[in-house]
Amino acid sequence: MSRGTLRIYLGAAPGVGKTFKMLEEGRRRAERGADVVIGFVETHGRPETAAQIQDLEIVPRVSVTHRGAEFEEMDVDAVLARRPEIALVDELAHTKVRGGKRWQDVEALLDAGIEVISTVNVQHLESVNDVVRTITGVPQRETIPDAVVRAADQVELVDMAPEALRRRMAHGNIYKADKIDAALGNYFRVGNLTALRELALLWTADKVDEALRRYRDEHDIQGIWEARERVVVAVTGGPEGDTLIRRAARIAARSQSGDLLAVHISRSDGLAGADPARVEKQRELTESLGGTFHAVVGDDVPAALLDFARGANATQLVLGTSRRPRWQRALSEGIGSRVTAKSGPIDVHMVTHSEAAGRRRLGLPRLTGGLTARRRIYGFVVALVGLPLLTLALKLVAGHLDLSSELLLYLGFVVATALVGGGYPAVFAAAAGTLLVNWFFTPPVRTFTIAEFDNLIALAVFVLVALSVAWVVDLSARRRREASRAQAEAEMLSALSRGVLAGGRALPALLNQVRDAFGQDSVTLLERADGAWNVVGCAGDAPCLDVDQGDADVPVTDTLHLVLRGRRLAASDRRVLSAFAAQAAVALQQSRLTARAAEAAELAEGNRMRTALLAAVSHDLRTPLASIKAAISALRMESVTLEPDDVEELHATIDESSDQLVSLIDNLLDMSRLQTGSVSPLRRPVTLDEVVPRAVADAGTADVGIEVPESLPAVLADAGLLERALANLVSNAVRHGAGAPVVVRASALGDRVEVRVVDTGPGVPEDDRDRIFAPFQRLGDRPAGNGVGLGLAVARGFVEAMGGTLEPEDTPGGGLTMVVSLPVGKP
Repeated sequence: MSRGTLRIYLGAAPGVGKTFKMLEEGRRRAERGADVVIGFVETHGRPETAAQIQDLEIVPRVSVTHRGAEFEEMDVDAVLARRPEIALVDELAHTKVRGGKRWQDVEALLDAGIEVISTVNVQHLESVNDVVRTITGVPQRETIPDAVVRAADQVELVDMAPEALRRRMAHGNIYKADKIDAALGNYFRVGNLTALRELALLWTADKVDEALRRYRDEHDIQGIWEARERVVVAVTGGPEGDTLIRRAARIAARSQSGDLLAVHISRSDGLAGADPARVEKQRELTESLGGTFHAVVGDDVPAALLDFARGANATQLVLGTSRRPRWQRALSEGIGSRVTAKSGPIDVHMVTHSEAAGRRRLGLPRLTGGLTARRRIYGFVVALVGLPLLTLALKLVAGHLDLSSELLLYLGFVVATALVGGGYPAVFAAAAGTLLVNWFFTPPVRTFTIAEFDNLIALAVFVLVALSVAWVVDLSARRRREASRAQAEAEMLSALSRGVLAGGRALPALLNQVRDAFGQDSVTLLERADGAWNVVGCAGDAPCLDVDQGDADVPVTDTLHLVLRGRRLAASDRRVLSAFAAQAAVALQQSRLTARAAEAAELAEGNRMRTALLAAVSHDLRTPLASIKAAISALRMESVTLEPDDVEELHATIDESSDQLVSLIDNLLDMSRLQTGSVSPLRRPVTLDEVVPRAVADAGTADVGIEVPESLPAVLADAGLLERALANLVSNAVRHGAGAPVVVRASALGDRVEVRVVDTGPGVPEDDRDRIFAPFQRLGDRPAGNGVGLGLAVARGFVEAMGGTLEPEDTPGGGLTMVVSLPVGKP
């Protein structure tokens, strides 16, 4: 069975007509003979939308009860049993009341081979959720992964100008009359709608672009389709990169919807690369200009650059003019000319810059630097000892070898010298070998005169080959050392990343790592503020108090410097040190943000507590005070004669309200003690058959059963705190038990005793069981009688202070059981 297809109508905001278009398409398909049903549609009371349903078959919805309220959801099983050709399912991002998403139900329909037509707004896409919140100030709690919408077979944009949408709103075609003014003044402002419309257009354009790339790949289309301007700029990590990126950004901006892509080509061996710090700055510059930065590996730079440009369907390519001097450009074709020759339909811009044809060092590559000084000394020793020995050996066999064989033997010796000592010893061996061959074996012998032209050519070739071999050996040694250094740098940077992600001590760990890696006495991170340098992080003894006190200074920003003291660093070390410095700035910012987040969380918690306390004082304390005031006023009225029963009732009201006030104030005081950590329980053996009856009596309830065996061992607890905790649990069970009986049971379990406060009321959903212990929570913030929502929080705090636990459980048959577990008290 083949999978069904998914068609989605995407809109920028509610009211643009997505559901209307979905129903219209469903009716059109039904008129053509297709079997179409409505799995779920939400008209929001809009007559025009409801009129589109007409005679389309509607699969009955399923009713779901959640927290005492009735909700309707799509009956997926009924749709699957009906097995239509096409199902219309509205609001793809909807979150179901019992968990799960509607798009997951749609996946089930698609897997069953049913074609689905659905709707979604751009603000529900996960990738733009935070952007929408910034624009509108309204968080979107119902979201859908972008991949679900991108995987749709068809995505059709339902567009409407902001002014037209506001007119629809004003005419009452979207919301009811009592909501129109608020909507027009908040979410449906012209600026908001314009920004949302742009988001929807851009997202759809990316979807279309993705489909175009997929089509080109499937049909192996290599040519450039100029459906959209894309400007690719090649950056080498050199100083001219900023100029090229800004020039490319201006070219892309002129085409209105043009894309900017920067690409850096690096060699596959990782050697002779650009400065990572400069490449990173160019990445940041590209992204700040609205472009994207890409790193590509390739040894053939022109081919790799053109492959990337064609793969990105680029229309223009921006290159910098060569920094090589003229004589080098005359000898070899540059990257720019090779790219231009093979670019085909891609326009190539050659941009001049201040670094073009800059001064470069002339001459042959250095023959040193690849091998250590000891290896070069060994090479000279081999040359000084081996050349005389080889010459003596050849003199002993003189007459048996011709000049070409002798030159080959000397050449082999030069190669051996190069392998041992590198360039300089090999050059010395080549020069000395040439003189020895000329003196001893080239006619006329014992003179430096060369009689035959062939011998002159042979000696010249010998010298060139010897020098070439020496250079190649030294170059390979340099490459090996560079590779080893690159590996060490990679390992160091990997360790750097692990250190930064280590947690709260990221900055100290990072500075210690810098100190160990570069062998320094101290590493200090200095920040300039108010004209003075301040130490914000250090590792080692004697930190630097000023940037001038260190042996190495790496500026991170204008006000932040990493200063090292101990030894001077080579220029090659500063590249990795720059990466460490950048990470130090990130670690510093991370630690500061963490501290600010902790402060903000603490302030937010304090504000929440104050707000809840104010609400409690303004409502829950006012109710008993108002009752007391009304009862006393009635009793003092001389103009009214009260019956004895009325007087007794008023006295009872005063007494009951006073008890409520005492209970509320006790809970508030207890919570403040717990919050400040001033609860110090006096734990000693306590018998439950004495504490439980007092707790039930304190709760002010008479219809509570007590099942506490006299043989039960004592518990290790504070009698007063335990009594308060149990009283709160019993009071809470009676208040929220909807009149169901409440029982307090106790039993021994090993070295612990469990006290269970059992009710058979409606219970508490499992997802809410942690929340009910939070301060100022009343069963999910639903009003449920008197109290400020502190009873359970106080009870758990007291029980845990005594070394016990308080956990909720389901009551068999329905309800909630609070289980208090305490250790057995030793006599």
